[in-house]
Amino acid sequence: MRATVLGTGSWGTTFAAVLADAGCDVTVWGRSEAVVRQIRDQHRNEAYLPGIDLPRGVTATTDLGAAVADARLVAVAVPSQVARATLAPLAGSLRSDAVAVSLMKGVELGTDRRMSEVVAAALGLPDERVAVVSGPNLAREIARRQPTATVVASTSDETARLVAGAIASSYFRPYTNPDVVGVELCGAVKNVIALAVGISQGRGLGYNTMATVITRGLVEITRLGLALGAAPETFPGLAGMGDLMATCASPDSRNHTLGGHIGRGMGLDEAIAATGGTAEAVKSCRPVLELAQRLDVEMPITEAVVKVLYEGLPVDQLAPMLLARPHRAEAVRR
Repeated sequence: MRATVLGTGSWGTTFAAVLADAGCDVTVWGRSEAVVRQIRDQHRNEAYLPGIDLPRGVTATTDLGAAVADARLVAVAVPSQVARATLAPLAGSLRSDAVAVSLMKGVELGTDRRMSEVVAAALGLPDERVAVVSGPNLAREIARRQPTATVVASTSDETARLVAGAIASSYFRPYTNPDVVGVELCGAVKNVIALAVGISQGRGLGYNTMATVITRGLVEITRLGLALGAAPETFPGLAGMGDLMATCASPDSRNHTLGGHIGRGMGLDEAIAATGGTAEAVKSCRPVLELAQRLDVEMPITEAVVKVLYEGLPVDQLAPMLLARPHRAEAVRR
């Protein structure tokens, strides 16, 4: 299968390697001439995956149209807030049987759209030709071929199985799931929870606090998902608890890392610069909260993150703000 990955960041480059290891011929598209040249000529991406050799089946280009020409699978791994503008020039240009795969984990500012909805709209594709890949998929670990599993979600079982077949290998195990809404919300909101965990750890708080934020964070994700019609069984699975655990615990998680910088006293711009790469929670926390408020869903951790990042709430007030909430039963409430 001929496949294309749009985006030369750590996850896009890693996913290209996954596709190549599974037997696909892969082209990566990126804007940086230097990064593209290094991927094409040296099979390395030192800017985002230092020390990793890429498969020989991966090449790269800066020509967007050429990148997707004749591709059966087009994976999108650009920052979520530029996805629509990046994809708009490709509307109507994909081959008639091509499928698009969203690797992005966010919610679009201004529209509160999930990223599969943005991909479908920008490319002019029906929902059944769009899939989402999400799970405990930290790029650097996968680039080193450490074993993991992932979830491929699509409203079409045929599309989900096609994508799963294109990425399955000895170290990368895909499971299919028809619950696109639940899988995407898990991927978007877990970044916000990981940022909150990072803030708490940056303040020197321990594992009790970490476990509390992770567990109550899963409750927030579940509340929002159920309000949008997601399947309850998605949330304790790979795309839910699995991805949440990995993102909140790993030093390779940019959202967790950025939260740690903020917890140690950096301002937002300084923390973004120190983190490097894209921490999706910075942009997606506000549209996630807007979506929750529109649906009358309580998300206190997400609200606290927004207040710290954008409304001047001191980081020392984040934990007290959460603990001061009214006493109630633990059960998930819509």
